[in-house]
Amino acid sequence: MNFKRKARLRRARKTRAQIRRLNVTRLSVYRTPRHFYAQVMSADGANVLASASTLDAEVRKEIKNSGNIDAAKVVGTKLAQRATESGIDSVAFDRSGFKYHGRIAAFADAAREAGLKF
Repeated sequence: MNFKRKARLRRARKTRAQIRRLNVTRLSVYRTPRHFYAQVMSADGANVLASASTLDAEVRKEIKNSGNIDAAKVVGTKLAQRATESGIDSVAFDRSGFKYHGRIAAFADAAREAGLKF
C-alpha cells in the first residue's frame, strides 16, 4: 500500500472513531477518478438510510462527466433530498480521509444548500 493511501486511511480511522463516540448519523463519501459515491448511515452503522452516486440513473441524466465537481454537486443535492425525505436533517460528515477541497468541498456545499446540516 502506498504512502498516500495509508495516510488517507489513517485520517479516515480517526474521523470515524470520533463519530462513533458521538453516536450520530454519519454521511460517508468516497471518490474515484471516474465516480463519486455518498451514503447516510445510521448511528450504529448497520443500516444505509439514504444514498446517491454518479451511477444512479437520476444523477446520470443531469451530468455530462461523472468525475468532476459538477457531478459531485448533483450527488450532494440528490443525497440531501433523499435524506430529508427519510426524516434526517443533521449528520456528521465522514469524508473518508479525503482532504476537504475540490469534489469533496463541492459535494458538502451542495448538500448544505439543499438543507442537510453538518
